[in-house]
Amino acid sequence: MESYSFLLLSLILLICTHFLVNLKRWVFVKRKLPPGPTGLPILGNIIAIGQRPHESLANMAKKHGPLMTVQLGYNTTVVASSIEMAKEFLQKNDQACLGRPVPDAITAQHDYEVAMAWISGGPRWRKLRKLCNSQVFTTQRLDALQELRNQMYRAMVERLRKQVKRGGRVYWEEIKELVARIMFLGGKPNISDYFPFLKPFDLQHLKRDIEVSYHRLHSLLDNIIDQRQKRRESKLPRCDDFLDVLLDNYQFSPEELSLAEIKTMLTDLFIGGTDTSSTTIEWVMTELLRHPKVMDKLKQELADTISLGQSIEEKDIPRLPYLQAVLKESLRLHPAAPLLLPHQAQMDVQVCGYTIPKGTHLVVNSWCISRDPVNWPDRPTEFIPERFLDSKLDFRGTNLCFTPFGSGRRICPGLSLSVRMLSLSLGNLVHHFDWKLPDGMAPEDIDIGDKFGITLQKAIPLVAIPTLVN
Repeated sequence: MESYSFLLLSLILLICTHFLVNLKRWVFVKRKLPPGPTGLPILGNIIAIGQRPHESLANMAKKHGPLMTVQLGYNTTVVASSIEMAKEFLQKNDQACLGRPVPDAITAQHDYEVAMAWISGGPRWRKLRKLCNSQVFTTQRLDALQELRNQMYRAMVERLRKQVKRGGRVYWEEIKELVARIMFLGGKPNISDYFPFLKPFDLQHLKRDIEVSYHRLHSLLDNIIDQRQKRRESKLPRCDDFLDVLLDNYQFSPEELSLAEIKTMLTDLFIGGTDTSSTTIEWVMTELLRHPKVMDKLKQELADTISLGQSIEEKDIPRLPYLQAVLKESLRLHPAAPLLLPHQAQMDVQVCGYTIPKGTHLVVNSWCISRDPVNWPDRPTEFIPERFLDSKLDFRGTNLCFTPFGSGRRICPGLSLSVRMLSLSLGNLVHHFDWKLPDGMAPEDIDIGDKFGITLQKAIPLVAIPTLVN
């Protein structure tokens, strides 16, 4: 007990010393920054922001304005909470704002320095981004693989049919334990991020715990890459998928694309794609079960367009406007990344007469903007898919009132693939099955509370009971 008290006292003294040493510099920088809430000594606004930063920052913005400064320990963060301010970071000054602060827990991933999601803008990031845009996520490449995805969804429906016949329930929190743990630990508030000089101590053991999951995932990917390379050496037919494309680039230009970059890119795609897709489908099914009339309207569109018993394929998506409207409305209310991924100023940036110094963290509160009555005057907090039927808003973030996949140069590179897969998942689940709530639960009884992490997940997982459509 005495050693614990001594350790705690030493930690407090260390933090206080650093605070006093840097106080003069902070006061000077603060004068140039946008206004914001007054924080506590040393801690800043950490306590006020709490466990639901998307909501607390939105409330703070009502008082301090759409461009405000919050202090999170040693980290100075400027928050944009309106379309106009988001445009300053994501479009007008996007070149200067391409940096990315890396959570300390994420550094447990081997070769995280070459991860496209976390690397700051520069030659290496541009190289990886160009590879994705020109060879991996092109329309031609996605079209070539669409039959593989169609087969995958037909298999998904068949597995679910068998489960229904056995009388099983479906739990929508089916994210693989491995991915879920990485996303949870990576997004958990970490004292090492607020006070960087504490990083070597890993006081919350987040880095230690997440490293286990990263190691398991990397072992899996190493095996997949090794098997694929042996297949290529044996001159067997190509799979011609994303991994083959990446290995082509490695084979002909190993100095341009390393195996470490390939594995890290696959890690990002697997984690990001799995978690965000599962979370989004859970939210949209939650809203459909809360709004039976919307569910009925969607089922009618599907029945009028696709024959009963026939699976929905990618070629059918353009003929399903209400399906797209339902998906967009769910992403508006429940964006997978409510604060997007934070940016970081790579140089001093002038915004609205303020000077944002190099190294400042930059956050766009997408959750706040997508519920702002200024942008959405018709009942902005309600689930109304019809608002998108006569709208030209798409997923590409050109209009900053709706940015579920981000915007600007750092928009999600897998956007096109994600939209296709989300549409197929939702369409097939609704077309082939009827859904009801367990134990006589009424739609209004469904909990819609969320919990904040790298992604915004349901606090209480959705439980739904499927029955076969006759």
